[in-house]
Amino acid sequence: MTQQIRNIAIIAHVDHGKTTMVDQLLRQSGTFAEHEKVVDTVMDSNAIERERGITILAKNCAVSWEGTHINIVDTPGHADFGGEVERALSMVDGVVLLIDAQEGPMPQTRFVTKKALALGLKPIVVVNKVDKPGSKPDAVINAAFDLFDKLGANDEQLDFPVVYASGINGWTSLTEGAPGEQWGPDMSALFNTILKHVPPNTGDPAAPLQLQISALDFSTFVGRIGVGRISQGTIKPSMDVLVMEGPDGKAVKGRVNNVLTFQGLDRVQVTEAGPGDIVLINGLEDINIGVTITDRENPMPLPMLKVDEPTLTMNFCVNTSPLAGREGKYVTSRQIWDRLQKELQSNVALRVSETGEDGIFEVMGRGELHLTILLENMRREGYELAVSKPRVMFKEINGEKCEPMELVTADVEEIHQGGVMQALGLRKGEMVNMEPDGRGRVRLEYRIPARGLIGFSNEFMNLTRGSGLIASIFDGYEPHKGEIGGRKNGVLISMDDGEIFTYALGKLDDRGRMFVKPNDPVYEGMIVGIHSRENDLVVNATRTKQLTNFRVSGKEDAIKITPPIDLTLEYGVDFIDDDELVEITPKSVRVRKRFLKEHERKKASREAA
Repeated sequence: MTQQIRNIAIIAHVDHGKTTMVDQLLRQSGTFAEHEKVVDTVMDSNAIERERGITILAKNCAVSWEGTHINIVDTPGHADFGGEVERALSMVDGVVLLIDAQEGPMPQTRFVTKKALALGLKPIVVVNKVDKPGSKPDAVINAAFDLFDKLGANDEQLDFPVVYASGINGWTSLTEGAPGEQWGPDMSALFNTILKHVPPNTGDPAAPLQLQISALDFSTFVGRIGVGRISQGTIKPSMDVLVMEGPDGKAVKGRVNNVLTFQGLDRVQVTEAGPGDIVLINGLEDINIGVTITDRENPMPLPMLKVDEPTLTMNFCVNTSPLAGREGKYVTSRQIWDRLQKELQSNVALRVSETGEDGIFEVMGRGELHLTILLENMRREGYELAVSKPRVMFKEINGEKCEPMELVTADVEEIHQGGVMQALGLRKGEMVNMEPDGRGRVRLEYRIPARGLIGFSNEFMNLTRGSGLIASIFDGYEPHKGEIGGRKNGVLISMDDGEIFTYALGKLDDRGRMFVKPNDPVYEGMIVGIHSRENDLVVNATRTKQLTNFRVSGKEDAIKITPPIDLTLEYGVDFIDDDELVEITPKSVRVRKRFLKEHERKKASREAA
């Protein structure tokens, strides 16, 4: 076990090039053979990650450079998956912080950096995308220094090494070069900086075993697999161990079956592993995130991993619509509950509880994206359910009702600035900073209640004609800010069960925008479109043309219909109001009123008043 080991995590804001950078590190360290065809973003293995171009789960790989084994953890950039970042950071001894040379430090940069500094990790700052037009590496390094200082970094952390890089072209440099040119030959500058600045693990291989589980995997062949880093001691296959939930938690005896380590993207079986190794172990049933695998004779458990509390909650309900059970494979409350319990085992930032009502579960997460990705995964697995509008979680601090606040950064073109500022002002946002970049774009920074951001992403895209970038991050709790206005428009509600005809859509076209197209099934109480006015309107969406035996000219037969709005899961969750639900099945997404009958809706609104 004389091999040198380094453990690093790559952290950054979303889209600053983490996964691309890992691709290049894998390529240039000789992980892939010359003839091997490699897909881009090879780390994003999940189908949803590939479709959306984002990383959701933290993933491990390893490379060798000049005889040193480097374990790399690729982390997500969205704050919604902060639980993943927190887990990943517990496995490493140093972090590589990527910052876009044009955008500079963004909200998530701040979030991930804060986590890393608090753990005492020393960052290596990589200024990525320096070949982009409009890059300003010097300004970015100064901004990074200011950010570290604000977050309370110590002198050692402030004295960070800087590497300039172009991840997509696969080169890094320690010195600044001329714009538009290649500054360095390959990735060696980054590799050498990692070897120089990341400390090797100092654990004693002869000490009692200490291995904390930071991630879980599952295989149908061997069952649950735990991933974690060995702090001290040595682990071998068929070894008897103790699984402990922190110093005060329960302890279960068990036997390790196989021990594997990472080699490139592959997993390789080993006969033993020592301090600093990131290993995969199987054979233990009672393995969960945060537990310590330790020596039976001399147990030395580590404290359990701490994760930030969730800020958003949604109700997951059994689908009760007239179309229930037609498309889904798993529809009962028991099946939904079991699936949520399974998710809890690996998704550390999630909380699930039962409510007093039958078939309704309360699911709490970090943000809309965190919960909608879970819904998307369930839907693809064949689950059918209905979900309510997301609500923020209030806290009582010193007898005062407090709500979560978000720090929002919006990057917009100057012509759209007024509309965005007005919209954020209406949602109780307070401006913190405004910075024009001198090339027609402005960066706005706001503090806003988390409630104000629910459903804002669609409005923001419309206001900026799709050219704006927005990112937000949780920024503590503050006293309740009062009422925030909701959706401006009412909805069109179907009055009957049946099928939609083109004739009916032609008659409704001037009433608003539709969600449905001809031949779609509808039912009483289902929302078929957005009303152009503020009130809800019950409409006849299933009417057909009354045919007579009179011959008429065929002019009016050609009915022109505006194309419907494509109802995606995210759009539906953003769009609905408190008295509405999104119905999710493997094939379709529908929106409906909670009470399908009109007299029930009127009764409910009277009671609410």
